[in-house]
Amino acid sequence: MSKLLHLPFLLLLPLLSPPRAGAASSHHHHLRSLHFSLFQQETINKTGYIVVDGVAGAGVGQTTTPFGTIFVFNDGMTVSPNASSRVAGIAEGASITSSLDGLRSVSFAKITLRIRGLQGSISIVGGTHNIKPADHPVVGGTGDFMFVGGYVRSSPVDLEGVTVVYKIEFHLYWPAYAANGPSK
Repeated sequence: MSKLLHLPFLLLLPLLSPPRAGAASSHHHHLRSLHFSLFQQETINKTGYIVVDGVAGAGVGQTTTPFGTIFVFNDGMTVSPNASSRVAGIAEGASITSSLDGLRSVSFAKITLRIRGLQGSISIVGGTHNIKPADHPVVGGTGDFMFVGGYVRSSPVDLEGVTVVYKIEFHLYWPAYAANGPSK
């Protein structure tokens, strides 16, 4: 009789056990996603400005700013590295130099996009390295990008001259419950 009382528990045990690690990652292929690249065109003292001078460390250079420097930007994002190519977005934000060597900063931006029939904005935040690629998590979105997640990778393309260019790779994912985003 006591063996019969344990039978329902044994039948429910697989339902109560935590999912296997491999099972959780298998859901990613069901998410709607969008992957593309744009090029951020930043012209010093035209679309990007130092608004607070830093206090220590490296001086102002092509790739460095003193610790504590606050830099704000409102940059066009084009479909190719050429500044005269079609503008598909605008990046608005700020960076605060957070390292004494002047190469790293904490950055946040709102990127307004009009691409592949989608319109809206995404918000990103994270650490930026001025001369190396850096990943920034997507922390929110509006319009067709509501509920989006993922990350944006920023990589320097051209750091010479008055206009500097960064390649911005977008890796965006929509959860199943989101009504907007790219078609399945």
